[in-house]
Parts: sequence; structure tokens; C-alpha cells
Amino acid sequence: MEVGAITGYIDAAQIVLYVFWVFFAFLVLHLHQESKREGYPLQNDLTERNPRASSRGYPDVPSPKTFRMADGSTVMAPNGLSDDRPIAAKPSAGHPGAPLVPTGNPMVDGVGPAAYAQRQDIPDAAIDGSPKLKPMRIAGSFHVDEDDPDPRGMDVVGADGVVGGTVADIWVDTGEYIIRYLEVDVPGAGMRLLPMTLSRVDAKRRQIKVKSILGGHFVQVPATKNPDVVTRLEEDKICGFYGGGTLYATPSRSEPLL
Repeated sequence: MEVGAITGYIDAAQIVLYVFWVFFAFLVLHLHQESKREGYPLQNDLTERNPRASSRGYPDVPSPKTFRMADGSTVMAPNGLSDDRPIAAKPSAGHPGAPLVPTGNPMVDGVGPAAYAQRQDIPDAAIDGSPKLKPMRIAGSFHVDEDDPDPRGMDVVGADGVVGGTVADIWVDTGEYIIRYLEVDVPGAGMRLLPMTLSRVDAKRRQIKVKSILGGHFVQVPATKNPDVVTRLEEDKICGFYGGGTLYATPSRSEPLL
């Protein structure tokens, strides 16, 4: 009999391997269950028509757990809350899973790519508890490098070539040291935020070009309650509006290519 053999055909190495397989299987199931703390149970056409139908899958949604946040607050997940916001769209056909057709202004109503999550209406915080995103006018030592074009004072031009406003300030992420938003002064509407990732700086023409929306859409961009602070919920609404413009800014964008 070989060293380490328990019987003629089983040894310690085999037992360790089998134990690992069992452990790994339970680990996969545990991680899959933990991933259901947010977003479950799912809502779909089947569960809406038949309340007894389940969309939880296996394993089931985990029991609620309380998490302590860095600021001392607590969050419970799953929290059992459901999103009861009315959907400003209707199915294009009678079968389950049919595409939704907007019934109003989808960019404002938050339909399709313009949808946004009901995040907390508080700003993202830095380590010291202060808002992480700040305009340069109050961000302290932040400045635009002298070798880069300063977008302040440049016209913001929509996809149709129409000027929607003028850049008044720059919002920086004090934790990542990058530009997050441009603050646009929109005539007749006040200040609106424009995601830097959806902007292209044309230094020669002194313009900020935006393809996702038209020049006339800037007045409809969701505003912030505080001129110097943007909350998580407001960020989602703002980014959702520009995202919605990629599909709904013009009728031709929502039509098939062929």
C-alpha cells in the first residue's frame, strides 16, 4: 500500500480534492445568493400577470442584512422596497417581452436609455465627509493645466449645431483628480451640468461639441437643488437625460437602420 493511502483505491489527496469540490460548489452558490441583495425579486410580464410565478431563481433571495456605512448610517439589503414609478411607455405588441414605445417625452420621463435608478438624494462623499464633486470656484487648489484648453467661456454646441449655452465652470472629482462635469449657463434656464465624457473640446473653434442631444435640449436637462452640490440621484437623472438623447434626441435615431 502506498504512503498516504487510506484504502487500496482512496488516499488523502483524493479526499482533499473532493472536499475542495464541495467547498467550491457551496462558495459559488453563496456568492450567487449574495448577488441578489439588490434588484430582486425581478419584475417582468410573467410575474405581473401571475403573482404566483416566481422570478427569484435558485438559490432564493438572502435574508436582510444591515450594513454600517462609513458615515455611521446603516443600510439594509435587501430592503423590500419596490419601484412603483409609473412607466410612460406601452408595449408595442401583446406578447410578453414586447418592446416599450414611449407615450410622452422619453428623455424627460426616464424611459429606455434615459432611465435612472432611485439612488439616495445625497452627494457622494470624500474621506472627510465633504462632497467629492465640486465646482472649481470652491475646489481650492484645482486648476486647468496651462498646456490644456480651458473650456470656461466656450460655447456648448448640440448635435444640430445650435448653441445651447456657455461653459461657466468646471466640476472636478476631488478623489480622482479628473473633470466630471462642465457647468453650462443655459439662457433662460440657469446652470445645467454636462458630463465631460459626453463632450468634445474643440480648442480651435472655442466650442464644446455634444452629440447626444440638440442645442434646444439643454433647457430640459435636470437641474440641481444646490448650485454647488450634486447628489447621487441628480447625477443619475442628468446622465440618464443625455443617455436618452442618444436614442430619442431626433426621430431618426429611434428608427431602424434598414
